[in-house]
Amino acid sequence: MAKLRAAVIGVGYLGNFHAQKYVQAAGVELYAVVDSDPRRAAEIGEKYGARAVTDYTEILPDVDLVSIVVPPACHFDIANNCLSAGVHTLVEKPLTERVEQAEELIRCAEENGLVLQVGHLERFNPVVLAMRKHVAKPHLIEAQRFAAYKKRGTEVDVVLDLMIHDIDIVLSITDSPVLAIHSTGTAVVTSDIDIAHARIEFQDGLVAELAASRVSQQPSRAMKVFEGSGYVSLDFMNHELEIGEIKDGRERHGVSEVTFETETVSGTDVLMDEISSFVATVRNGSTPRVTGEDGKRALALAIGISHRINRYRATHETPQQAP
Repeated sequence: MAKLRAAVIGVGYLGNFHAQKYVQAAGVELYAVVDSDPRRAAEIGEKYGARAVTDYTEILPDVDLVSIVVPPACHFDIANNCLSAGVHTLVEKPLTERVEQAEELIRCAEENGLVLQVGHLERFNPVVLAMRKHVAKPHLIEAQRFAAYKKRGTEVDVVLDLMIHDIDIVLSITDSPVLAIHSTGTAVVTSDIDIAHARIEFQDGLVAELAASRVSQQPSRAMKVFEGSGYVSLDFMNHELEIGEIKDGRERHGVSEVTFETETVSGTDVLMDEISSFVATVRNGSTPRVTGEDGKRALALAIGISHRINRYRATHETPQQAP
């Protein structure tokens, strides 16, 4: 079977790893890397033995699939051009800046019979896959996603940068419509939302309590999913899942525990799993694990949370200047 030709558009910190995974993926040739910085493109191209270009439109006739790993403001235009050229497309999250843009990309992919996959990486985390085996209809989900400040990723607020991961996981568990959103947040280091809290109520009774910060001294990526008198606790960072129960109003940990062995943890490569899944979907024409519709749904809810926070900030906060 002929190898699929892949390209990575945007080879900064994360794009470099996308390129690495295509080199490692079976049945794929990393044909080109693209970056607006010619020196960076040349560096990564030489590193992986791929063609280096600054204009992605040059290579569209020659590739089968691409990863788009550029700032979110560029996602729509680049993805639209790739899909219009007949190229299967993986777009890092958030899919686009606006919901109507996401809808246009979905339409374009469907009309051209192409795969449009969204880079919600946590869907490939082994603890998320394990959690799905233990959860059917939860009534409460609590999540926190805290990270130290890094300039990378601040093109968008913390809801679209970090919280959207947990939003996507919640939406993958329920297809119930959103009934109400309550959210608060503030700027700390940037002029945008750096800390956010959201309470999302769904029509089926599920409540999701989400917290995100990109200015935390203690990194954390954790979630608890409550169903009946039991719960599942997920540690995304250490790839650990624990099952417990609530008795006499208290949580009891370790009633049953699933911990991935050290060998499995060290061998876990979530990005490789995501890229391999994308390649397999292109090969067999199946539905990607994270579809364009999934990306659009997560984007719409994230935007709704951000808008409510910004409306509150507009009337209660003094404008800050970014450092």
